[in-house]
Amino acid sequence: MSKGVDWEGQRAFLAVMETGSLSAAARHLGLSQPTMRARIEALEAALGTALFTRSVHGLVPTPTAEAMIASARAMAHASEAMLRAASADSTEVAGRVRLSVSEFVGIEVLPPMLRRLRDRHPRLDVEFELSNASANLLDQQVDVAVRMHPPEQSALVAKKVTPIPLGFFAHRDYLEAYGRPASRAEIGAHLFIGPDRNRGDLAVATRLGDPGNIRWIARTDSHPAQLALARAGLGIAVAQIPAVAHDPELERVLPDIELPQLPVWIVTHENLRRLPRVAALFDHLVESFEAYGRNEIL
Repeated sequence: MSKGVDWEGQRAFLAVMETGSLSAAARHLGLSQPTMRARIEALEAALGTALFTRSVHGLVPTPTAEAMIASARAMAHASEAMLRAASADSTEVAGRVRLSVSEFVGIEVLPPMLRRLRDRHPRLDVEFELSNASANLLDQQVDVAVRMHPPEQSALVAKKVTPIPLGFFAHRDYLEAYGRPASRAEIGAHLFIGPDRNRGDLAVATRLGDPGNIRWIARTDSHPAQLALARAGLGIAVAQIPAVAHDPELERVLPDIELPQLPVWIVTHENLRRLPRVAALFDHLVESFEAYGRNEIL
């Protein structure tokens, strides 16, 4: 391989692969389209091979480009990890730290926790990604993750915290219109918001009883969407009790139907655990989720 391959060319390649066009990749990197094209052409010349072919649908990656994408992403993650490590003195609680959480936690749970973290450590900058897929902590795509399943890799450090209780909730407008279900026998007279294809969530839905008696008014695997539909008065949905127990518009129903609790682990890489910026976030999340699982307000 030619020594003329530089990181800027590889960044351009990754951006085109992920966005599908020169123009979108240029916008993503804050470059002009001619500059983006020049970087791709320079990379192809340095490698001695074509990376893209043009079609009516835009740029189509060649087999060589497809083979390169995993390595390019790994280099991008390593570059980001390096920049985070260099963002502050390693002895201070300051700089950038990256966190991975599920969509529901990021939208409904995390914001007040981050506010308290800011009050404690005003020089700490938290970047967080919302995804129900597990971010790769081994190659340091993120520094800390909140997971609902135990880590399997030995290089990861995890702290299991108080599990999150689940319950059925409905908006008071729905209850005024349809009444409050008092028992399983009345479930067939009500409307429910539930999962679509997620197996774990479908298993929770079986706690309602015979699937043939359940009237699904809306189905989605997005937990924030389920809660939004319940807040709109559309029907009854499962939600994390601590997240909605203090919402004056929502009321808990069917409390006698026992639902499984949601296990939670705070996870980081063993090489990062003692870094002040990572330790501050890790320990704060442990404390915050312990209180959250007990439905306490810090």
